[in-house]
Amino acid sequence: MRRYELMLVLRPDLADDRTQAVIDRTTRAIAGAGGQIVKLAPWGRRRLAYPIEHHREGSYHIVLFDAPAEAIAELERGLLITEELLRHLVTRVERPVRAGQRKGAEGVELEPTLPPVEEEEEELGERIDESESEAAPAAID
Repeated sequence: MRRYELMLVLRPDLADDRTQAVIDRTTRAIAGAGGQIVKLAPWGRRRLAYPIEHHREGSYHIVLFDAPAEAIAELERGLLITEELLRHLVTRVERPVRAGQRKGAEGVELEPTLPPVEEEEEELGERIDESESEAAPAAID
């Protein structure tokens, strides 16, 4: 399963019980498709960058969840027909992989990859000590 983040922008004039009903319906759809909710975070009302359906504000909610890739199309289909929703966005979240946890196709652990070592460039000119530069003049005795 992959990790996804869903941002919901709901109409600001909705009652709290209708807002909660939309969120519950969305989380049930995720769980029904074989997903698992990791975190649910309400962000509150925020001003929109531009008016959407004559609304200048929206009620933002973030849902972080794990789900199979096939479940996303079904989830978005349900969100598109939800009247209380102004906008939604589903993005895939990349999980950080530790070097010791990487495995190859056969399940054999791979060697940790290190960033390439940068070769030092030859100094072409005389190096100026920072204490003697104009930005930081040397102290006068």
